[in-house]
Amino acid sequence: MIASFLRRGALVLLASPIVPPSGPSQAAPKSAEAFIPVRFTDIRQSAGITFVQDSTQTDEKYYLETMGTGVAFLDYDQDGLIDLYFVQSAATEAYKPAHPLRSALYRNNGDGTFTDVTEKAGVGGEGHYGQGVAVGDFDNDGYPDLYVTGYGRAILYHNNGNGTFTDVTAKAGVADEGQWSTSAGWFDYDKDGYLDLVVTNYLDWSPKNNLWCGEKKPGYRSYCNPNNYKGQKTRLFHNNHDGTFTDVSLKSSVGVPESKGMGVVLADFNGDGWPDMAIANDTWPNFLFENNHDGTFTDVSLISGLAASEDGRYEAGMGIDAADVDGDGLLDVYITHLDFELNRLYHNNGDATFTDFTYSSGIGNKAMLLSGVAAKFIDYDNDGWPDIVQANGAMVDNVALYHSLVSYKEPLLMFHNTGGGHFEKSSDALGADFTRPVAARGLATADFFNDGTMGIAVNCRGESPELLRNDGAAANHWIEILLIGTQSNRDGIGATLKLKAGDITRIDQAKGGTSYMSSSDPRIHFGLGKRTKVDSLTITWPSGRVDHLADLHADSIIAVKEGQGVVPHAFPKVARK
Repeated sequence: MIASFLRRGALVLLASPIVPPSGPSQAAPKSAEAFIPVRFTDIRQSAGITFVQDSTQTDEKYYLETMGTGVAFLDYDQDGLIDLYFVQSAATEAYKPAHPLRSALYRNNGDGTFTDVTEKAGVGGEGHYGQGVAVGDFDNDGYPDLYVTGYGRAILYHNNGNGTFTDVTAKAGVADEGQWSTSAGWFDYDKDGYLDLVVTNYLDWSPKNNLWCGEKKPGYRSYCNPNNYKGQKTRLFHNNHDGTFTDVSLKSSVGVPESKGMGVVLADFNGDGWPDMAIANDTWPNFLFENNHDGTFTDVSLISGLAASEDGRYEAGMGIDAADVDGDGLLDVYITHLDFELNRLYHNNGDATFTDFTYSSGIGNKAMLLSGVAAKFIDYDNDGWPDIVQANGAMVDNVALYHSLVSYKEPLLMFHNTGGGHFEKSSDALGADFTRPVAARGLATADFFNDGTMGIAVNCRGESPELLRNDGAAANHWIEILLIGTQSNRDGIGATLKLKAGDITRIDQAKGGTSYMSSSDPRIHFGLGKRTKVDSLTITWPSGRVDHLADLHADSIIAVKEGQGVVPHAFPKVARK
């Protein structure tokens, strides 16, 4: 009974210098030399992560319960080690937990363990029904700040630089009061050197209009389809450079159309040097807003080909990310959907349009019985091609009563890029921890060992999260870049990086948003395969400045400061136990 199911959406998109359109390359599948075995190991327990997400579920089947919550990787104390933040729910009219619920910040101790520093940091958000988290240094002071979305309101935590945060929501004017905010992202849409904020909002749902869906017999009540509720609208907040923001949603045009936003990615999709905005909507046309360079955006969703599937359907998009999957210099888009729909890969044609390459890329219907929630591009084996990791889990806990082929808890999914944008499902080779069924929601990726191996964190609905260590990728070479803007925003969001190493050229961007209600490692990661050095790295900053670097050593993390090149920065390697 599909109509009883909940739909979510997310889309991500990226572009770089324009080249002639093409599909997945027929050239160069991965060589046997570059292939290495990788397994993922869940180290949550040994790492000291005791957080448990509370689903707040009751027989009332509040729509809010299904969403789950996000997760973020960030270096909040700037010690070069990647820390973790898990978003939590809160009490509802129908659910009163025995103890107050709070989000949790964990400090990376540098020895494979983490310490809960939530109370000291002041980012627990008790009483706030959290949803997602976006990380960005909005005041350019060198310390990342947290924007936590949620039902009814959002919270902006300013990083004080001493291990503590201050709730500055009211002063900043970004509470998004009365809305149901899901994902958010930071980007500098007017290129004035300060990060602005995009917030996606979902549905006009409340306990008072919580409908009964599903069959009216014991155990069969279900969560409703989003088409039963009116959508909300996107918010865009302009940074005023003084700790406050101005709501420019209507002025910019992005807040005009009704939306059912679930995910957002912020990047230059058409190669004009200005960041655009892509929003994945739930059972609603996905949005692509093109930056007009004057503070306004043009809605090109339908003509771009991203609004719907190849057969014209508006699907339940949730997770979103973008990467150049085929090496043509253009960033392609991946969007997850629920069971009995397809996860879509959209190829960037280089002319401001996209083509649905889901089948021709090899992804096809290989995950049709899984409900895709979050997704990230990740080069998990460091061979130089971006792979896709996807978190799955049905929205409806009693889904098996309606579909015998579908389970509530589902395994993670990995699509391995075999070269040139062709993918094969590789999940079963990645270990039992990777394929253990969970009710996954938010997903983020990071090199939290500082050794070039990209790990994964998953926030799971109603249970402990997963913290998956990557075992094996270090057999191939890699490089990571931390951007430090000066004229541009401090995080360098919006920068384009072009890397050449031997016979390969790779392009990526520092993006805002991505995944589903989550934030990943801000450092840009490139796998290099067997190549031992980077011949050149060109960084085009949002300010327009271009920095050229050459002869960089592989297997290193470097900090690059705008206009200065590589600068000293500690990135302590974490010992593996």
